[in-house]
Amino acid sequence: GFSLSQNYPNPFNPETKIKFDIPAGSKVAQTFLSVYNVAGQRVAILVNQNLQPGTYEVNWNAAEYPSGVYFYTLKTGDYIQTRKMVLIK
Repeated sequence: GFSLSQNYPNPFNPETKIKFDIPAGSKVAQTFLSVYNVAGQRVAILVNQNLQPGTYEVNWNAAEYPSGVYFYTLKTGDYIQTRKMVLIK
């Protein structure tokens, strides 16, 4: 099924990789991968496109962001998952 992996490395400085899977047999759907701060404000949109089934890896360079806890959310079709990551400078 769908999966959103833990970012690597975590904690990170300043760049991390986020991997996710869209299962075979899924319809092509608008896919969003967004990053939020602890206040719930979206600080980055890493993916905003129609994706085919497959495995994807996205890099996030957080050099412009302060140290702290961030959350990343994958939304595609009816699937939503969120994970936590830590930026340490």
